[in-house]
Amino acid sequence: MQLSDIKEGGSAIIDHVGGSAALRRRIHEMGIIKGSQIYVEKYAPLRDPIELIVKGYHISMRVEEAQQISVKTVD
Repeated sequence: MQLSDIKEGGSAIIDHVGGSAALRRRIHEMGIIKGSQIYVEKYAPLRDPIELIVKGYHISMRVEEAQQISVKTVD
């Protein structure tokens, strides 16, 4: 499942970060690394960007970038 598929208010665990090397580096610098828990706070009115909470920080990310991140849902 991709991060962009998680519904508003849902949580997931990061499984894999894909994309180009520059995108992966930027995402890792934001604290989004394998094994981190991520919470989808909300989507913008047109569903782009997504507001996420990772390690207590609020992060906004484009849906296009979120599609490059594989996650496992938290039950």
